[in-house]
Amino acid sequence: MPRPRVHDPDAVLDAVEELVARAGPQAVSIRAISAAVGVSNGALYHTFTSRGGLMGQAWLRAGRRFLAVQTALVDRALAGAGAAEAVAAAADAPVAFAEQNPEAAALLWSVRRDDVLADDPPDDIAAELRDLDRLLIAMMVRLAVAMWDRKDAAAVAVITACIVDLPTALVLQRGRLRNPTAREHLHAAVRAVLDVGPAPPEHRRQGRRP
Repeated sequence: MPRPRVHDPDAVLDAVEELVARAGPQAVSIRAISAAVGVSNGALYHTFTSRGGLMGQAWLRAGRRFLAVQTALVDRALAGAGAAEAVAAAADAPVAFAEQNPEAAALLWSVRRDDVLADDPPDDIAAELRDLDRLLIAMMVRLAVAMWDRKDAAAVAVITACIVDLPTALVLQRGRLRNPTAREHLHAAVRAVLDVGPAPPEHRRQGRRP
């Protein structure tokens, strides 16, 4: 006799996001999600294998949606306003995503990817989670090339500061996603960092030997 499966996995992942937004990630369990969506524990285990698999798939879906929003903002800015505005748009993506997908954003900002990986998700989900990092790095390289025609570590580090470190410090960690002043601070900080730019490439700084 075949084991029961979940016929609508997205409804289950929606329930994970809703529970995280309402009660925090510690509230997510197979039993709690089973009660929320009216699906048996066995069907959830058969489809997602474990709590780690369930959280991994939920985080992966939210991460992909966030990256799609961020990429669209960057593409739009690069097509019109230019490279600096594209970096600012990428930095602003967490705010834009939270406005469009508040529950998915709550999952991403309250659960670190490393914590999801530590919860022992299935190997295929773990690999796809790591792939998201590669896609984000590719975007950073793209922005560094657009800004300075460079893709070395120093240039990418500046982009990382602008689109990861500054939004985390000024908006996400302080719970200020809906604070317009915090958003202005973020934009000002990004402009200031871009004005300084990366250190000169190693070969230029060292110069030629006599």
